[in-house]
Amino acid sequence: MDVFPARALARGPRPIALLAALLCCAALLSGCDGAADPQATAPGSPDPAGARQPAAATSANDLQTAFMRVIKEALPSVVQIQSGDQLGSGVVYDDKGHVVTNAHVVGTGKRFQVTTANSEASLTATLVSSYPDQDLAVVKLDKVPHGLKAATFGESGKVEVGQIVLAMGSPLGLSSSVTQGIVSATGRTVSEGQEGGGTGATIAGMVQTSAAINPGNSGGALVNLNGQVIGIPTLAAADPQLGGSAAPGIGFAIPASTVKTIAGQIVRYGRVVNSGRAALGITGRTVVGPDYEPAGVAVVVVKDGGAAARAGIRPGDIITKVGGKDITTITSLSEVLAADRPGQRTTVTYSRDGSEKTVDVTLGEQ
Repeated sequence: MDVFPARALARGPRPIALLAALLCCAALLSGCDGAADPQATAPGSPDPAGARQPAAATSANDLQTAFMRVIKEALPSVVQIQSGDQLGSGVVYDDKGHVVTNAHVVGTGKRFQVTTANSEASLTATLVSSYPDQDLAVVKLDKVPHGLKAATFGESGKVEVGQIVLAMGSPLGLSSSVTQGIVSATGRTVSEGQEGGGTGATIAGMVQTSAAINPGNSGGALVNLNGQVIGIPTLAAADPQLGGSAAPGIGFAIPASTVKTIAGQIVRYGRVVNSGRAALGITGRTVVGPDYEPAGVAVVVVKDGGAAARAGIRPGDIITKVGGKDITTITSLSEVLAADRPGQRTTVTYSRDGSEKTVDVTLGEQ
């Protein structure tokens, strides 16, 4: 399965195709002559059911009320961000005008146009910092409008499979749009491609959701029924069998814990000072075996003083396992390291001059 960043391209005005659905209602009658139903209650007679709504109708009304309450609470904190011809979404991080979004939304831009949910006026914003390794960035509004509402971020550890969630953003330029689904899985490690402006980041702990994630949703909000942002929608799965088009109902959001960690550092320090991501301290490339299939990662450069250097790994070595997990490509290496922490001890298996070696390694920080 492939994934691609959910971003829209907005090159001037573009027509929007809307599919109109004609709803037809049919009344079912108990007889063509209009005879009365013998089970019907006569006018003025007491309702044998006590005039109570069916349980199913009551539940549906309760759920609808919950949806409308969450939308009223959370949607004002979701904005639209435009950088040149690139369009995405963002979430208001605090009342000082900081907005968190995806790194692939801001791209190489420094200045942006931001539209809030309750205004048609376009505001200007400036990049604070971008952190492509986690596909996150923070921009700051040049002027904070009255009533700007910061989002409430939830706890990633409390997110459970089956929870109902709403995805909020600007898919295809349709600002303040909301889609609904559930949390399909948690703890996913997903690698983003570099095509279409993607950062190539490998992100751990992602929330998988069935809520529709379309181009332009990137950087928006995945919200639970308590009105808390539990993730930043970032990627949609692509099905190679469908020509690389989106696979319906499979989207991914960066967990709130990661968002708070990265955005919090950018807001406080102007940059990320502690990534919390493990690293071997190498530059590598995928190599293929005699069967022309990926067979490991060749070490090209070893960082002085890094984890690999301390363990005796040298340029030319081919890494085949980390922590007992097979490594066949640079992406698989990134995915394994994404689940580890700096300072964690693990093992690295590599081949050198036809001989296989396994060494203990204390991981460094990216």
